[in-house]
Amino acid sequence: MVKAVVIYEAGEPEKLIYTEVPTPEIKKNWSLVKVKGFGINRSEIFTRQGLSPSVKFPRILGIECVGVIEKTSDEKNLPVGTKIISIMGEMGRAFDGGYAEYVLLPNDQIYPVETNLSWEELAAVPETYYTAYGSLMNLKISATDSVLVRGATSGVGVAFAKLLRAKFPQIKIFGSSRSDKKNSALKRVGFDEIFIDLDGKLQTENKFDKILELIGPATIKDSFKHLNSGGIICSTGQLGGKWYLENFEPISEMAEDSYLTSFYSGNVKISRLNEMLNFIEKNNIDVKPDKIFKLDEVPQAHSYLESSKSFGKVVVII
Repeated sequence: MVKAVVIYEAGEPEKLIYTEVPTPEIKKNWSLVKVKGFGINRSEIFTRQGLSPSVKFPRILGIECVGVIEKTSDEKNLPVGTKIISIMGEMGRAFDGGYAEYVLLPNDQIYPVETNLSWEELAAVPETYYTAYGSLMNLKISATDSVLVRGATSGVGVAFAKLLRAKFPQIKIFGSSRSDKKNSALKRVGFDEIFIDLDGKLQTENKFDKILELIGPATIKDSFKHLNSGGIICSTGQLGGKWYLENFEPISEMAEDSYLTSFYSGNVKISRLNEMLNFIEKNNIDVKPDKIFKLDEVPQAHSYLESSKSFGKVVVII
């Protein structure tokens, strides 16, 4: 038996039950991972609340983890003891995920990595920094661009600012937030100025060359009003709680000569993962999590992430 956090029915954080479950048994094309840590993600909060129709309870949540191979069905590519990252796929959704001491995963979504980061640092990286890094690449930013991060206080927003500041130390980075309570914290991680987001409207007349849109369909139309000609919006998050962009007429509502792209963290490439890790270590980027919890504190971790106090990445270390 191993310790895990299981959800049996949708609801508040207390529905996440710390308990014992049978140790997963290895099978063909799947390997057993000893979990060292994992991040807590907003999508897991949505699933806990019953907002992921495809997810059936009971389920062990967790769309990411870091750890080592404990038992393998592919000794050549995934030998025992290999340091790995796993993210996305149907982990924590169609099958049990990372909220456990051990997790059984498909070999094709286990990614060997080379890194000197501590487990606390590495646990903060997979979903959050990979999403930020992919978005950074798709925005095709140059050193002279002005950049807006809409939803700056989120884990991805903070990670993006740190990565971008390391790439272009003098670049202008702006952020949006629903209040000014975290302005000083945002400036510490690399933002130059923060604008208030009020009811889906950015409270400034400023325009930008590149916009990372983390609020999503709820604010994309307004973001185009703040995009310079020839600019790019990368729609990556859905923090606004809206999944679809409705009643959108691109010809009239997109900025002049502008582009709309996106990045999805399920588009995982092992080369890009290791490229990102090399970039983090080469530039000495501080990827330490905002808050660290233990496995039996997952409900508290969910509560913290949902609160107004959260800032950056929340992780669980085993």
